[in-house]
Amino acid sequence: MTAGVTPAARRVIRTLNGFKLFTGLLWWLPIYYVYQRDHGLSDGEIFGIQSIYYLAFCLLEIPTGALADRFDYRRFLRAGAVVLTAANLVPVAWTSYGGFLTHFLLVALGNSLVSGAGSAYLFEYLQRTGSVAAYQQAEGSGRAYTLTGRIAGLPAAGVLMQWYAPSPYWLSAACCAVAVLLAIRLPALPPGGEGHGGRHTSVRDQLLVGRVLRHSPLLMLLIAQGVAVFTLVRIGQANLFQPILTVKELPLAAFGVIMAVTTVFELAGAARSTWLRRFGDVPVVFALTTVMAATLALVAVTGATGTVILLCVFSLASGLVFPVQRRLVNTAITDSRHRATLLSLESLIDRSVCAVVVLALSGYLSEGAMDLFLTHVAVGTVVLMAALAVLLRRSQQRRHATAQAPTATKENVT
Repeated sequence: MTAGVTPAARRVIRTLNGFKLFTGLLWWLPIYYVYQRDHGLSDGEIFGIQSIYYLAFCLLEIPTGALADRFDYRRFLRAGAVVLTAANLVPVAWTSYGGFLTHFLLVALGNSLVSGAGSAYLFEYLQRTGSVAAYQQAEGSGRAYTLTGRIAGLPAAGVLMQWYAPSPYWLSAACCAVAVLLAIRLPALPPGGEGHGGRHTSVRDQLLVGRVLRHSPLLMLLIAQGVAVFTLVRIGQANLFQPILTVKELPLAAFGVIMAVTTVFELAGAARSTWLRRFGDVPVVFALTTVMAATLALVAVTGATGTVILLCVFSLASGLVFPVQRRLVNTAITDSRHRATLLSLESLIDRSVCAVVVLALSGYLSEGAMDLFLTHVAVGTVVLMAALAVLLRRSQQRRHATAQAPTATKENVT
């Protein structure tokens, strides 16, 4: 951990890391596709639920982020963990289309309560205690905790399902219950800032957060950059992970093991993302996103062993890029009153794009064209990143010119 971090900040980081660990222990993640198919759902229904999940998340993100900014980040972390606990129990008792849809709708609600509030709370606490320099490392260590838990648990998912099919969902619910207890232990934010602990803004002010974006084109571009990262991660590690392994004719018992192995690489990247600072944050995000896109494209033309290797490379790149992207966006947010709202807006945009991509994915899979889908996603990502590179460069040049203008005027007057 970075030197100069206060003991109180260290305790907060450890508690939040534990919270992320237990809310991230989704034992059902490697097997939910097979679990739903075993209960009679078709591919169209499974991916239709995924698309509805993303749309529901989009509808919930801004209201929950705005309310978190208005009231208390910690309340939303607690509520999110409670909802996730309940969500993980639904597929145990209700094994039909309606049950699985309800499960993912509750997951969407729980994640929307947590997503913006968690990062906003951490950044604000570190900033107010003079420890903000530790933020990127703290985000990386939090991600590492989540991944460590998955490495420990995911290899058993396939075996557990074969022993007692609902057991991964029971274990996920138990872990989220532990997260509730950890959220209760989080302290209030220290005094300072313009939101929590300071002047409270109205919900109407939070919903007018678009004004902040209009005056910050750099922030809009960084959010768009994050869309590419998030979409690739969701495709590679959630939506297509199980279909890819199924197409490559790998056994169900190996699904959790392979996910754990790829997670080791993601953990290594998340824990060491600060090593790339000397190359510049924006170029690093561009390079790693391109690597992720390329590995997905190559999966389309490789065998089982090559696919596992490529998924490991993909996971390493995603682990490296996530904390960098989070720090870029948080640093670009200059008004702390709207931090959770803006972070929720970023998640909303991410999920909106994912909803569209998953709808397209369902069509590709119904035609047996998964390889073509992977190629199209890779090409689209590279084109998007190239366009953003040009726009970001122009935005930075305009900011530099604007900053130099007052100096030039002052020299002329002199």
